[in-house]
Amino acid sequence: MEIIKDTTDFYIQGPTAVAIGKFDGIHKGHRKLFSDLIEEKNNGKKVVIFTFDPSPASFFAGATVPGLTTRDEKRKWFEENGVDVLIEFPMNAQTAATDPVEFIERYLVKQMGAKYVAAGQDVSFGDKGKGDYKLLDAMGQKLGFETHFITKVEIEGREVSSSLIRQEVADGHMENVSKLLGCPYTLHGIVSHGRALGRTIGIPTVNVIPSKEKLLPPNGVYYSIVRVGDKILRGMTNIGTKPTITDENLVVSETYLYDFSGDLYDKEISVSLLSFKRPEMKFSGVDELKTQMSLDVENGRLYHHSIETAKYNWNE
Repeated sequence: MEIIKDTTDFYIQGPTAVAIGKFDGIHKGHRKLFSDLIEEKNNGKKVVIFTFDPSPASFFAGATVPGLTTRDEKRKWFEENGVDVLIEFPMNAQTAATDPVEFIERYLVKQMGAKYVAAGQDVSFGDKGKGDYKLLDAMGQKLGFETHFITKVEIEGREVSSSLIRQEVADGHMENVSKLLGCPYTLHGIVSHGRALGRTIGIPTVNVIPSKEKLLPPNGVYYSIVRVGDKILRGMTNIGTKPTITDENLVVSETYLYDFSGDLYDKEISVSLLSFKRPEMKFSGVDELKTQMSLDVENGRLYHHSIETAKYNWNE
């Protein structure tokens, strides 16, 4: 997959099938759109994803606004699912003020060779977000590209959207998040060295410092599944700052792996949060912490034995 970033001066030899959007979370609605794009790839078009970097939310806030999917996670998913070219269009004062008609004529048609453009009906682009699906449709008829607009996917009576999923993550409703995304909410990272306290009390953990780009659920204990290479392991994950043992305000993901022994330092792992157990707590000392962690571990065994982990599609 070719990645075009940090420039507005690019050219793609068409014909192309282009999807426009922020793609935060790559949820079931996005996946419906991608399935249509792949059909166009089978018809001889290059698949192009047009997104923004930084995200519009981060640009207008003037700081990183955590999202459901980091830049690296998006890149990996796009590459694994057949995208030919990913455009991370630079979001700045100049590009944000681009006239919507100019955006279509210059970028979509002239520089991308678009013959098929897909987006959600809530798509917005150009100066003050004035470009919308109606303008795309009208310009498509004028300039010779086909448009395809995805209606919202509904699950249990609710429209699937990135904003809804972000709220569910913020509330710690991980089962709902899994349904809306089509897979569990997952943190990716490199296993780092911690204080080794868990090892000294008989409950060793693997530690990952989450990306600042990643929206985190409330601090607390979660039942989890961890992927290491081709292995899938059951786990219990604490997201938080470890207030019993440190005053540092660094949020860390610490996962105890059931029935596992080995060295995972400096290896890349994926931690999928399945269910919230309890909030993070500050205990009177290490002994009380160990007692609670031991109880959490036992409850986790019961949880994992009660669910069908095979129901989660790890290839999505």
